[in-house]
Amino acid sequence: MRFEIMRLDDVNGTTVDSTVVDAASVNRIVQQAASIGQRLWIRPADTPAS
Repeated sequence: MRFEIMRLDDVNGTTVDSTVVDAASVNRIVQQAASIGQRLWIRPADTPAS
């Protein structure tokens, strides 16, 4: 499964940037963000219909 992770602005909560990663990478990214107090929004990435 793939997830979209959006980094949020500290002041107004708008999306600063986003990336799509596999499930194995989510924990590492969350840990890095937590260590510096960064706000994230994580949701399942849109997957094309097969």
